[in-house]
Amino acid sequence: MKIIVCVKQVPDTSGKVAVNPDGTLNRASMAVIINPDDMNAVEEALRLKDQMGAEVVVVTMGPPPAEGMLRELMAMGADKGVLVTAREFGCSDTYATSQILAAAINKIGLEKEDIVFCGRQAIDGDTAQVGPQIAEKLGLPQISYVAEVKKEGTSVICQRQLEDGYMTIKTETPCLLTCVKELNEPRYMSVSGIVDCYSKPLDIFTYETLKDDPLIDKSTIGLSGSPTNILTSFTPPQKGAGMMLEGADKATCEQLAGILAKKHII
Repeated sequence: MKIIVCVKQVPDTSGKVAVNPDGTLNRASMAVIINPDDMNAVEEALRLKDQMGAEVVVVTMGPPPAEGMLRELMAMGADKGVLVTAREFGCSDTYATSQILAAAINKIGLEKEDIVFCGRQAIDGDTAQVGPQIAEKLGLPQISYVAEVKKEGTSVICQRQLEDGYMTIKTETPCLLTCVKELNEPRYMSVSGIVDCYSKPLDIFTYETLKDDPLIDKSTIGLSGSPTNILTSFTPPQKGAGMMLEGADKATCEQLAGILAKKHII
């Protein structure tokens, strides 16, 4: 049994956001982290590995420095990393990204009992589109917003999170699941894992590696092949410090009214 987990390196939204003149993010000048929902997907894969002895393969598409993120995940317990990187893949939107990742998963290979995990969505785009699009392109059954996973033979039973409750769904493997943060609590890297992570295999998939896959077409990958157009991107203005008024009496209300009147708000 093999579990493939798609992960993404995203800008740390608690820091500075840099934007290029063409509206794309200048990722090279921003601090990056592992997408939080993807961490839950990795943790669930590792839990299934602990229970059933599965091989866990973590896959990401990004620039060469993303290798460091894959090494971190291997230090947590993943068995292998795959870095999909090429200039031809740069600036891909969700449609193009899903094509490329689906081709990479084809290259890795899916067997009868295998599962593909993704995070619910990435914090830089918040679209929740890549996971379902990968499933569509690979012809896999999919369950999104997964909050609980049980595997029984070639079946997977999931509790799917809804706005007002849960839905229980059963599907056959191979399948794709997208995970929510309520699914689990990601583990930390272990000391032995950190020592061993650089001896674990890491494959590099370039354009040349994947170009023969039917999903890889220069007209549907990269910036030129992405149907999503960004109108504008900008760094939000810094907000000033707030003011706290203590008390719930008439004097406090009069003080608040005076401040608002002075600012010509009322």
